[in-house]
Amino acid sequence: MPLYGLDPSDIRFPDPRHALSEPNGLLAIGGDLSPARLLEGYRHGIFPWFSPGEPILWWSPDPRTVLFPERLKIHRSLRKTLKRLPFELRVDSAFSGVLQGCAAPRPGQDGTWISQEMQQAYLALHTMGYAHSIECWQDGRLVGGLYGVRLGRVFFGESMFSRVSDASKVALVALCQGLLGFIPAIIDCQFSTAHLESLGAVPIPRAEFLALLDQHSRP
Repeated sequence: MPLYGLDPSDIRFPDPRHALSEPNGLLAIGGDLSPARLLEGYRHGIFPWFSPGEPILWWSPDPRTVLFPERLKIHRSLRKTLKRLPFELRVDSAFSGVLQGCAAPRPGQDGTWISQEMQQAYLALHTMGYAHSIECWQDGRLVGGLYGVRLGRVFFGESMFSRVSDASKVALVALCQGLLGFIPAIIDCQFSTAHLESLGAVPIPRAEFLALLDQHSRP
């Protein structure tokens, strides 16, 4: 299959089933990060992921990694943290701070894919009520959290960060338990990592993911 170039004047995407198998899920190039295009992408299981200096790349991998909240794995150490309640949990009180925390360099990494361009795009979605953050605060300081996009009962997780142990995991537990005012039917994790698998995320066929998205993403 060819790599599709997006028309700047047309927010429609090609069928995600046309995505490349190598690299897994690469579907299209170009376009912009306007709210309308981003939401059109998410509604069809397509998301942007690219490094600064690259053109915008759009992805829909197969398989797709998801977390079903009822299958979240809470290991013993995290359970102890939850019992201690070391954090104050907030929703959408510092969305830009969470973006910056997620974009900060991490051990072993030279840069980040969450560029200023990406941050501005998700700030726009936040202003429109589509993007949300769950935050962990400690002694008046933001110490961890996550952000993503909500469509209906689907939460598209974009990134998380921790400045103290277990902060991002506590935010994930709060998401799964309904802190945003709903319990997601699925949490999209995009690609699999050992960390996500340890929390209970599983790969499912893209066709199954798209069917779940169609079922649960409506208001």
